[in-house]
Amino acid sequence: MLDIKNLNTELKNKSPEEIITWAIQLSNQRIVTTSFGIYSAVLLNTFNKIDKNIPIIWCDTSLNKIETYNHARNLIYKFDLNINIYSPNSTKQEIQELYNKSTIDEENHRKFSEVVKLEPFRRALKIHQPKIWFTNIRVRQTEYRNSKDILSYSKDGILKISPFYYWSDEDLDDYLHKNNLPKNETYFDPVKLINNRECGIHFQ
Repeated sequence: MLDIKNLNTELKNKSPEEIITWAIQLSNQRIVTTSFGIYSAVLLNTFNKIDKNIPIIWCDTSLNKIETYNHARNLIYKFDLNINIYSPNSTKQEIQELYNKSTIDEENHRKFSEVVKLEPFRRALKIHQPKIWFTNIRVRQTEYRNSKDILSYSKDGILKISPFYYWSDEDLDDYLHKNNLPKNETYFDPVKLINNRECGIHFQ
């Protein structure tokens, strides 16, 4: 494994483009995950300039808002993404029933998270076998994410890279404006339920 403590110190002053350019040399087995959330266009646009063919993993819960599906279709077309969609094995009716029963603290919510997000993501990892996993997590989003950095390791030893880790919402808004990119203003993750809660895959 890499000495990520020292590397994180070195990379903190690098641009996201520099971080990605450095990281993609480490392995050809790499993926990007996206939920097509609020600032998803930022990371996807950056990769469109550097590595157009990288597999983009989307674990679609099937319960996204219509605005998110429209946003996803727009970006998939705009960037000609190498998109790989992983959906729950349950029916939409079963998923809706689980969601209706779920709350933040109950076992039903953990089951719901497993069905719509965690199992599909594990399936994606089994198929793609990544050594490098690019994400768009940032500091100040959740308590868990505050404990991470640009580089971290998953439980399975996958190197997770968050090129925009230290960027603020204002920085990302400015990026979107300068690059004439859309913002998914109405994004809502049914697994999180609340904004400062983890969706689950980053605990993997």
